[in-house]
Amino acid sequence: MSNDRVVHIVVAGSSGLIGTALVVELRGAGHEVTRLVRRAPAGPDERRWDPPAARIADDALAGADAVINLCGAGLADRRWTAARKQALRDSRNAPTEVLAAAVADRGIPVLVNASAVGYYGDTGDQVVTEDAPNGAGFLAEICRDWEQATGAAQRAGARVVRLRSGIVLAKHGGLLGRLRPLFSLLLGGKLGDGKQYMPWIALPDEVAAIRFAVEQDAVSGPLNLTAPEPVTNAEFTKEFGAALGRPAVWTAPGFGLRLLMGELADEGVLAGQRAVPAALQAAGFEFRFPGLRTTLAVATQR
Repeated sequence: MSNDRVVHIVVAGSSGLIGTALVVELRGAGHEVTRLVRRAPAGPDERRWDPPAARIADDALAGADAVINLCGAGLADRRWTAARKQALRDSRNAPTEVLAAAVADRGIPVLVNASAVGYYGDTGDQVVTEDAPNGAGFLAEICRDWEQATGAAQRAGARVVRLRSGIVLAKHGGLLGRLRPLFSLLLGGKLGDGKQYMPWIALPDEVAAIRFAVEQDAVSGPLNLTAPEPVTNAEFTKEFGAALGRPAVWTAPGFGLRLLMGELADEGVLAGQRAVPAALQAAGFEFRFPGLRTTLAVATQR
């Protein structure tokens, strides 16, 4: 996709941590952005849509060169009851299917769709690139279905990119926003044995990589959005405590986490992926924050 002209990009899921930063990134690069919203539009850059009803405003995708879909309820926000699991599926599959069909019907050339490294399941200390197979468990299943929901766009010939994001580290909000109060109260520590890998990425690199995926015609298929230096939970805990000037001496035992969180503990907290951004780096993307220590130093600055 040429960078010498204004590219019109439609973004769904633009109000969250990543979406908000992404819109700023895209506009800063000179792109025109239309935001899909599920309420009455509040500005000239917004268009309404209703994914459960498969409805999109007639002019929402007019002139679009690319669609970015970041929709999906938070995976670790609450315990996984049967109802919550269904809500997590519906919040991903329905919007993706609607947008993929719209991309296909309107001949839009690019769909960049969210996914997650949970696609691989728990991989222990094995290095994981985009060639790794789909793993086992609910997270792997939901990511598989999420990616398959882009099928209509791919069958129509669109360039489809599937963003397998790791844990996004930001100065405000996200994981660090939830952990900072605990560490400040000297309650920080590793989870379980701390050996599980935490594939992470700094927010500026996350949004720059999504922009890169839109702009680079050679990029397609799965794309690990993770920093090139994944760390274990124990390593992450130690570095975060050091960045805050707080010791991280506690351990949250696995059995306690399972009692508190149920299935979410085993798949979302005590499991991990040593994922690396092989495809992203092969395509020429350069990270601003490749190392955790520098990333946390910036993220914890007052």
